Amino acid sequence: MSHSRTTAGSGSRTARSTFEFGRTHVVRPKGKHQATIVWLHGLGDKGSSWSQLLDTLPLPNIKWICPTAPTRPVVLFGGFPCTAWFDVGDISEDAPDDMEGLDATAAHVANLLSAEPDDIKLGVGGFSMGAATALYSATCRVLGQYGNGNLYPINLSAIVGLSGWLPCSRTLRIRMEGSHDAARRAASLPILVCHGLADDVIAYKHGHKSAEALTSAGFRNLTFRTYNGLGHYTGPEEMDEVCNWLTAWLGLEGSRSH
Repeated sequence: MSHSRTTAGSGSRTARSTFEFGRTHVVRPKGKHQATIVWLHGLGDKGSSWSQLLDTLPLPNIKWICPTAPTRPVVLFGGFPCTAWFDVGDISEDAPDDMEGLDATAAHVANLLSAEPDDIKLGVGGFSMGAATALYSATCRVLGQYGNGNLYPINLSAIVGLSGWLPCSRTLRIRMEGSHDAARRAASLPILVCHGLADDVIAYKHGHKSAEALTSAGFRNLTFRTYNGLGHYTGPEEMDEVCNWLTAWLGLEGSRSH
């Protein structure tokens, strides 16, 4: 499970770029396996740093899959290569979205979840750029397809985004309009969005605007939490919120005992 290539391409482009995903770290459930969540790290990080934290949470019924992003040139860093789920030049509503990178990563996440048993609930969560990818996966699930039109194959039961933003927020409402299936799925998919008011990397306004964009597009089951004094990192209060929210929405058993 260490390396895999994932493309979510249309097949028509001959010059499409393929990036090598890094190592995947798995935290096995300590109790009865009820849910599997792919958790995505932030820009420049790797899967192991989050797997170590997730392993300490009082959630014995969850299996965590923590992949590592491909190393690629990132415009935000002047083309300097680092681990990134997609390319990004600017965090703003007007910035262009790297659809190819977003689709490839969303397909990689879906592929990681595709081998899970039928009776296991599936989710995607992440921090910063990982949160952006998790929220993008939520839109793919609801629309039933990736940005390139290919079928999205996974039934997601929970989405968590910490200190992140929503890619493609400008076009989401337009894409949702006219699809009763998309509206139905959006209304029922539980999403938790958390953001620190003191975040100096991904400004709080981006998290807030993303939550508003999702809500206005029909995502009615969205919880938005803010934290005073929290910068671009996570803390015990936020992780407690994540644990309680996942326990409630995934119907987990015995999550307060190790």
